Amino acid sequence: MTSPGGGRVAGKVVLITGAARGQGRHQAVGLAEQGADILALDLCADIDSVPYPLATPDELDETAKLVAATGRRVVALRVDVRERADLRRAIAEGVAELGRLDVVVAQAGITALGAELPRTAWTDTVDVNLVGVVNTVHAALPYLGVGASVIATGSLVALRPRRAYDEAGPGSAGYKYAKLALAHYVHELATVLAPECIRVNAVHPTNVDTPMLQNDSIYRQFRRDLEQPTRADAEGVFGVLHPMPTPFVDAADITHAVLYLASDESRYVTGMQLRVDAGGYLTVNEFRP
Repeated sequence: MTSPGGGRVAGKVVLITGAARGQGRHQAVGLAEQGADILALDLCADIDSVPYPLATPDELDETAKLVAATGRRVVALRVDVRERADLRRAIAEGVAELGRLDVVVAQAGITALGAELPRTAWTDTVDVNLVGVVNTVHAALPYLGVGASVIATGSLVALRPRRAYDEAGPGSAGYKYAKLALAHYVHELATVLAPECIRVNAVHPTNVDTPMLQNDSIYRQFRRDLEQPTRADAEGVFGVLHPMPTPFVDAADITHAVLYLASDESRYVTGMQLRVDAGGYLTVNEFRP
C-alpha cells in the first residue's frame, strides 16, 4: 500500500477505535504505511452479551508493533467507547504525545446475534455501535480544525429494509437500529460541520473477513439448518446478500475507502454514505436520485 512522495496521509494524526484487530488494525497499519501517526484505542475485554471473544490487550500491543514497524509514531490505549469521560482522557493523552488530531475513524463495533441472547444484547449493541461512535466523535471534536475528516463505520444492514428479528434476537434489532441511526447522524453532523471545512462520512461494509464475521455464532445464524456449522458451511451462503459473486469483502477493501476519506483527495466529499457491499444495496433498493 506504500506509495512514493511521503504517502497519501503524510503528517496526519489518525484516531482509530477498535484498533486491536480486524478492520481497525488493518486501517491503523494501512494509514501508517501512508504516512499517518496513529492513536489506537480498543476495549480489549469481552462484553457479556457478545457470543464471541473480543480483542485482547496482546492484540492491541501487536497493532502498535505493526504500526511502529512502518516508521510512524503510535499511541495505543485501552478505553471503552461507551465511556465518554475515559475517551476524553485517552484522546487528550494521545494528542499531547502526537501533537495534533486530523482524522477520526470510529470503527469499534460488535454484533450479538441469536434468539437465545438476553435483551442486553440490544442495549450493549446500541451502546457500542451508536453511542460509542457519538462519544468518540464528540470527545475528538475540540481538536479538529479545517481539513479534518470524521469517518464512521456503518453497515450494509443499515441500508437494507427492516425485517423480522424473532430468529436473530434482540442484538440483531439493536445492530440495525444503531447503524441506521448512525447513517442519519453522519448526514446531520456533516451539514453542521461543512462551513468549518470538517468532513463527516460513513463507510458501509457488507460481510468483512474478520473475527466479527468468522465465528461460531455467525455461522449458526447463516446455517440454522445445521447443529454445528463450520466456516465452510457458512461461507457457502454468505454471498446471498451480494449480486457480485463473493461471500465477503476483505479488510483491505474497507481500508482503501477509509484512506480515501482520510486523505485530502476527498477534501470536498462530505455527508457520503459510501457502500463497500459487493452490490448488496442494489438488490433491495430502488434508484434514489
